[in-house]
Amino acid sequence: MKFETFKAGRRQQRLQYKSFEPTPVNHDWTWEDPTIHLLLETANRALGELNAFSLIVPDIDLFIRMHLVKEAQTSSRIEGTQTGIDEALLSEEHIRPEKRDDWREVRNYIEALNDSIAALASLPLSNRLLRQAHEVLMQGVRGEHKQPGEFRRSQNWIGGSSLADAAFIPPHHDGVPELMSDLEQFWHNDAVTVPHLVRVAISHYQFETIHPFLDGNGRIGRLLVPLYLVSHGILAKPSLYLSDFFERNRASYYDALTRVRMSNDLIHWVRFFLNGVAETATKGRDVFRQILLLRTDAEERVAALGKRVPNARAALSVLYRCPVIAAADLAQELSVSKPTAHALIRDLESKGLLVETTGQMRDRLYVFDRYLKLFVN
Repeated sequence: MKFETFKAGRRQQRLQYKSFEPTPVNHDWTWEDPTIHLLLETANRALGELNAFSLIVPDIDLFIRMHLVKEAQTSSRIEGTQTGIDEALLSEEHIRPEKRDDWREVRNYIEALNDSIAALASLPLSNRLLRQAHEVLMQGVRGEHKQPGEFRRSQNWIGGSSLADAAFIPPHHDGVPELMSDLEQFWHNDAVTVPHLVRVAISHYQFETIHPFLDGNGRIGRLLVPLYLVSHGILAKPSLYLSDFFERNRASYYDALTRVRMSNDLIHWVRFFLNGVAETATKGRDVFRQILLLRTDAEERVAALGKRVPNARAALSVLYRCPVIAAADLAQELSVSKPTAHALIRDLESKGLLVETTGQMRDRLYVFDRYLKLFVN
């Protein structure tokens, strides 16, 4: 099917509304637009550079975790949560009671991402994997009673207060299993000669259009992107997350999806998606470069601590994984006494590596500020 002649679907009359029934996607795709070829080349080059860094940076999983936390926080923010990345790194006891519901949603997303990436070692990218991720995502939060881990068995809608004034009504629930089966086949159909980045662009659009769950579709749809890239060997590590790009360009993101459904403009969506991949991969590559520079500088600073160097280096490893920490947590992580942890913190403060943020006498929190800012900006 050519992008230029693509028909996104049809609106089918139901009892009191019309649902949008999308065209299946599991077939070959072609296009004449030369811009897509150029964007695809740029995106693939940027993705290759990002992947190279993920293979050469020592202890890369420490830093991948921070990318993952950033993704969870940003993807959840698109859905209306108000948890900052610094809060997402804290344990629940450090979160104010009125913010814990949002915090749990972000933590669930982190757990769903971790579980899904780990599951790829034994389970292919599949509807089963997405349902498992959805079940984790919905545990104990808003939406926990909306069929967690199951495709919906009733009609949902996007925007508005009801079906009567909805901005978009996805396909009828009776067709969801067949549409999701078609999408799953598209992920693995070797007879389809479509570049992976174009295939995942189409897949994200199709998933969001099907809206197969009663809640959590946006987050699972964005999670689908790194899962696809890792499962097909495009990335060795889950280092690319598009939620930051989508959040910063939120109006354009929703407009691009809507233009496909309303005007069959798949070309505009694929261009937008490939731009997002190129920009995000380039930014991720630059962050890895800055991490290497910061790591070298941090090592040089703690090298002057004499006999305390081994503990200081161990503390840095903890901080790369969790750059917001309390003394008691650092003591537990390093299996040292609290006085030793406090002494370590004072050493790292003196070297400009930690900053106390609460201004309190008790329950103080310390931030590896220069490192955290790499993921905030």
